[in-house]
Amino acid sequence: MANIWDIIIIGAGPAGMTAAIYGQRAGKKTLMLEANMYGGQIINTPEIENYPGIKKTSGAEFAQELYEQATGLGAEMIMEKAVSVEDDGDVKHVHTEQNVYDAKTVIIATGAKNRPLGLDREEQLIGAGISYCATCDGMFFRGKDVAVNGGGNTALGDALFLAQICSKVYIIHRRDQFRGDESDVEKLQKLDNVEFVLSSNVTKLIGDPKLEAIEVTSVKDGQTREIPVSALFVAIGQMPENKEFANVVPLDPKGYVDAGEDCLTGHAGIFTAGDCRTKTVRQLTTAAADGAVAALAASAEID
Repeated sequence: MANIWDIIIIGAGPAGMTAAIYGQRAGKKTLMLEANMYGGQIINTPEIENYPGIKKTSGAEFAQELYEQATGLGAEMIMEKAVSVEDDGDVKHVHTEQNVYDAKTVIIATGAKNRPLGLDREEQLIGAGISYCATCDGMFFRGKDVAVNGGGNTALGDALFLAQICSKVYIIHRRDQFRGDESDVEKLQKLDNVEFVLSSNVTKLIGDPKLEAIEVTSVKDGQTREIPVSALFVAIGQMPENKEFANVVPLDPKGYVDAGEDCLTGHAGIFTAGDCRTKTVRQLTTAAADGAVAALAASAEID
C-alpha cells in the first residue's frame, strides 16, 4: 500500500493545485500529474483583478503561489501526461506516457485548450502570424497592425493588451454584440487604434510564408473584406481534453466531463474539477471552488 496514492490529480492548473491543497490539508497523500507547465492557461494572463482578496496579480505569480502552497503542504508533482485511467476496484491505475501510478481516488482536472479556427494553412502559420496567446506573442508585433478573433473575455482582454503595443487592433466577432464584460467593451470603444468588425467571420488566411492579411466575411450579406495584418490572435473558446478518460467518466456532446457542482462523475472514486467539466461559468474562482469540492469529496470517500 505504500506505493498507492490517496489522490492522483490529473492536471495542475488552478483547479488541480487547489485540489492538492485541500487533499493535503485533509491528511491525504496527493500526487499531481501535469503534461506541460503548472498553472494552466492562467499563466498567460498579465493581470488578475477579479480574484477575491487579491487586488491585482499576474497569472504567473498566482500559479507560482499556488504551486508553492500545494507542494509546501506535501503534495508532489510529476511532469508526465496522463493518457488513460484503468479502474481496478479499490485501486485506480493512471497511465502516463512513461509510467503507471496507482491511487485510491482520481480527480480529472485537465482544463481545456484553445480552439482553432479550422482554416486552411492555420497550423502552418502558427508562429508566423497565427497565435492563440496574445500575452505570449504580442510583443513580436509591436507597432504593427494585428487582429483578434473572438467575442468573450479572453478576446477583449487580448485586444486591450495589444492596443497598448500595436499600431492598430481589429476585433472580429461573428455576432453583433460581444459576450465579454461590458466594462472591457467600453474601454476598447474609447481607444483610437481599435476597430470593431462585428457580424463577421475570418474566412481566409493570406500570406506565405508568413501572414500578411485576413479575409473577413459578413454573416449578414456575405460581403468580403481583406484586412492587412501581421498577426491574428485567435480567442474563440476552448476545447476539453478528456477523450482519453471516456471509459471511466461520462462526457457531454462537447467533450466536457458531465458532472455538476458536486464534481461527482457517477463513477466511484473518480471526480472532476475545473474547466474540463460541464459548467456555465469558467473563471478562476470557479476552478478553485471545484478543486476544493472534488478534493473533499475524494477524501470523504477514502475515509
